[in-house]
Formats: sequence, C-alpha cells, structure tokens
Amino acid sequence: MQVSVKNYTLRFLSLAFFVIISAWAALFYAYILDEVYDNVDDGLKNQKILILRELYKFPELLETSEFGISQFRVLPVKDMEGFSEENHLSSVFFYMPYDDEQEPYRVLRTGFYAANKKPYRLEIRTSTVEEDDLIYDLTTALIVLYLVLVLGMYLINEVVLRKVWQPFATILANLNHYRFGHKGSLKPIHTNVVEFNKLDEEIRRMWNRNEEVFEEQKRFIENAAHELQTPLAITINRLELLMEDETLSEEQLTQIEASKSSLRRLVNLNKALLMLSRIENKQYAHVELVNFNQLTHQLIDDLADLSAFKQIELRRLEQGVFEAEVNPDLALVLVSNLLRNAVRHNKKGGKISVSFQPQQLVISNTGQQQPLDAERLFQRFFKGAQDGLSNGLGLAIVKSIIESYPSLQLEYIYSAGQHIFMIKYSEGYPLSSRSV
Repeated sequence: MQVSVKNYTLRFLSLAFFVIISAWAALFYAYILDEVYDNVDDGLKNQKILILRELYKFPELLETSEFGISQFRVLPVKDMEGFSEENHLSSVFFYMPYDDEQEPYRVLRTGFYAANKKPYRLEIRTSTVEEDDLIYDLTTALIVLYLVLVLGMYLINEVVLRKVWQPFATILANLNHYRFGHKGSLKPIHTNVVEFNKLDEEIRRMWNRNEEVFEEQKRFIENAAHELQTPLAITINRLELLMEDETLSEEQLTQIEASKSSLRRLVNLNKALLMLSRIENKQYAHVELVNFNQLTHQLIDDLADLSAFKQIELRRLEQGVFEAEVNPDLALVLVSNLLRNAVRHNKKGGKISVSFQPQQLVISNTGQQQPLDAERLFQRFFKGAQDGLSNGLGLAIVKSIIESYPSLQLEYIYSAGQHIFMIKYSEGYPLSSRSV
C-alpha cells in the first residue's frame, strides 16, 4: 500500500521510538534498582554500626530475638560452622499484616562477639521498593512518554513538514498539469530548500528541451504538409488526365485508379496533420457560442446517405441544448469526426444514438463487441481493429480540439454493447458561466 512521505516517516519513527524506549526502559530499570539497593545497603551497614554500639552498652538488647520496632534481631550461635563477621546482604519477602501480603525487604546478616565474648548473629531488615510497582509505574510513564513523542512527531509533520514539503507538492502538481505548449501556466516555487530548487530547475530544463523539440516537430509537420499539398494535387490531376486516354487497357485503368485512391488517402492524411499542427499552434483563436444541437443536426443530414447505405438506425434524443464557447470551425470538425467514426466503425444494421443535454453531448454506437483501448484510443495513428482506410488521426484531432478548451472534456466508455463518447463540461468549471 502506498503512503505519503509524511506517514512513511512517522511510521518508522514510531517503530524506532518503541525500540529505543524499550531498550532504554530495561537499562533504566536495572540502573534505578541497583541504585536503590546500593543506598539501602549503605543504610543497613550504618545501622549495623549503631546497633552494635548499643548492644555493647546495653547487653539486655541481646535478648531481641524477633523483628520489632527497631527492625533487627539477635540470635545466639549454637554452631560455629558458617559463622562470619562479614556482611551478607540479600532480598527477602516478609508477610505484612497491614497489606496482607508478602512485601520485599533487604536483609543484612552478620556475626559478632558480644561484651561477654559469646558469638551472636545479627539480622537487620529494611523495607525496599516493590519491583512490580516500580515496573508498573515505569511502564506507565514510558507509555505516556512514547505517546507524547509520537503525537509530537505527528504535529511536527502536520505543521512544519507540511510547509517544508509544499514546494515538492507544487512540483508534482506542475508535472501532473504539464502539457506540451502550456508551460507558461505552471506555478513557480519559492523555497530555501536546495534540493527542491535543484529539482525544479532540472525539471524546467527538461521542459524547455521538450518544448524545443515539440516546436521543431510542429514546424516540420506543418511545413511538410504544405509542401506536399501541391505535388499531390498535381499528381492526382495528371492521373485523371491519363485515365482519359482511350488506348489504356482496363487493367491499366484499374491500377491508375488504385494509385489515385492511395494518393487521396495521402491527401487526407496530409490535411489531418496540417489541422493538428494548426490546432496546436493556436491558429483557431476566434471563439463564439456554438449551438451543438443545430450543428449536429446538419452533420447528421449530411451523413444520411452513408448511414442508409450501411442500414444504420440513427436516433436523436433532445433533453436540452448543449452550447459552448469554441471556434465554430473546430466545433464542426469535432462533431463531424465523432459521427463519421460512429458510422465507419459500426456494423451493418447497427445503431447510433445522439443525446443532447444541457451539460453534455453524448454520441453512442454499436460496433466491435468489446471495449476499445481507452489509453491508446486518442493517440495519433492508433487504428486498433479499424478498417484499413482509416489514417488513425480522427480521434486524435478530436482530443486535440478538446484540450484546446479547459472548459470541456472528452470521455469514452463501453457499456451494454455501446461505444459511448461524451463531450461535457470539465469538473470545477463555474456553473454560472455554462450555457444551459
């Protein structure tokens, strides 16, 4: 699953915090426990000195055989085996009536000789911290610390890193909206981050190189198309004159007619390329409010003979008037190409439906019983399963015209055996400026 850099960083920081705090908690617990026992042991040793002094002064204290208020007891030595005057420290649990449970104590055991020269064992105890309570308190504190750190990092990501990464978001938006010939609409970035400035600089260099190549290609196509027009027309005329020669055989006339047909296809291709070049060069600057209903009706009448020849049923559904501010010549080419495409790639006895709505114009037709490749459908020279007479530029011209007007968009879908092309207003286009 893809995540943003912010969430990706936060996820790994959260995991790193958990590991670091867990390791630190173990070490901190061991260190605190060692310090507690060290301080308690020092206190017990100091108590031993004080108690021994009192035992020498007051021999009756040698009868203290049970832990009382003074928290020590003296036991006579019956067997000298294991007797030692060294300090032996250990942790022991004793039952406490108040808590009704076993509580941890630190106990010092040592041997000594009383004033009467008899050996005794001295045991001194003192209450210590409960390790389970210490672990619970430490765990609670560390969980709170962990949550505070993660929350702090989240807030830093939201407040600080969002601002820091804003230039990167602008760069991505520029890349997403970049189209050849529209580089001037890209937003500049303003940041002190060196990496973002370098990235934006390199991307703009790439754009400039692409724009230069694109402009050269457009000029080449337009110049080549212009240069080809005259020789193609002359060649076709010469072939027509040659066909008037009565001495030619039928086979020769057939070959000449085939050559003319190929030349006419080349002429149509040349005209299509020239139109694409003019559209991309913004040579159709004039716009006016075009009524697509009236325009489409005229074109449908012009295609009546062709549709009748293929026995295609043509339906019109009027649900409103679709109007848009476009160049009237381009609007004519736009609708004409869509209708001719619907007729040409339809099946015999098929159907074409044209629906007019206030916000869109929908042209649907039967034909190939599977959806077309939507990603390549509007690419230049893409034919797919089309007939060999197509030059593969009709829908490319349609797409280029639509891209010339930000207020419009073109969409293709395949539904219920119908290939559906929709011309509609773009999302976010102000409703108040739409003609309904």
